[in-house]
Amino acid sequence: MKKLIRVFVPFATGVLFAVGLGVSGMTEPSKVIGFLDVFGGWDPSLAFVMVGAVGVSAVFYRLSFRCSAPWCEERFFLPTKKSLDFSLIFGAVLFGVGWGVSGLCPGPGLASLMTGKGYGFVFVVSMIAGMVVAKVYQAKGPFARPALSKSKGA
Repeated sequence: MKKLIRVFVPFATGVLFAVGLGVSGMTEPSKVIGFLDVFGGWDPSLAFVMVGAVGVSAVFYRLSFRCSAPWCEERFFLPTKKSLDFSLIFGAVLFGVGWGVSGLCPGPGLASLMTGKGYGFVFVVSMIAGMVVAKVYQAKGPFARPALSKSKGA
């Protein structure tokens, strides 16, 4: 039963999220670009979607502290890093620029695949390529994480 819950709950959550994105129009790049165009034909409807999402997230985040463990995992996975670094800031800026240029971010981009429109496919392929480049860069670039060394005497 636990294995079924571990598969069904994330799947149902993803379907609900995708339907919400579709109903709200967030899988249409023109809607997002209209929200970002504050000096032109600004469309504030995305702000209402964001407020709704933050509200639901805040409620369930607070409720999660009343649980001893999550439903689908053995423990909670909460961020422990409390500092800002170049990688985080650069990634956030790159995400924002990509969102502004394409009108999509990962969630709506994946959900837009269901619409059958070509821009969803182009976005997802580009996103996956960017993830591969980032992994290679992290492994070999100036921000490469040091390899774990074996302890002496092992």
